[in-house]
Amino acid sequence: MPLVNEDDLDWTDVDDGEMRVRRKQLGEAAGSEDLGCSLYELPAGEASWPYHYHTANEEALYVLSGSGMVRLAGEARSLRAGDYVALPAGESGGHRVVNDSEGPLRYLVVSTMNEPEVTVYPDSEKFGVFVGAAPGGRGVRSLDGYYRIDDDVDYWEGE
Repeated sequence: MPLVNEDDLDWTDVDDGEMRVRRKQLGEAAGSEDLGCSLYELPAGEASWPYHYHTANEEALYVLSGSGMVRLAGEARSLRAGDYVALPAGESGGHRVVNDSEGPLRYLVVSTMNEPEVTVYPDSEKFGVFVGAAPGGRGVRSLDGYYRIDDDVDYWEGE
């Protein structure tokens, strides 16, 4: 396995109009297959991905510097350097990181990289499906998309 130093990696900017965050995919750069690790920098006043939970993957968050807030299973909790948060697969691991401070919030997210994966977004009543590469991975997906939870159809419909 190669040794990776964060200084040797370029930031990937995620700016989709709804959120802004910078990311370095440390696990991928080191050749990791079953464990992901990303360094994130969340600017002041920004929030990460919408509140969600994973059904197949466990995550953990470790705060390196700065402060902010994490919504855990619906409850807001403050974050500061040195905090570690376990995010188990399932509804009890629901989370969203918010930087409500004046400076950047830097943190590591470590996760299993199991697929297929379904992520659930309770606030918007949607779910995402990922087949071929886990969320956060860069592999080719044979199936992925986001769907409304209430758009359920009968198994035999359209047969």
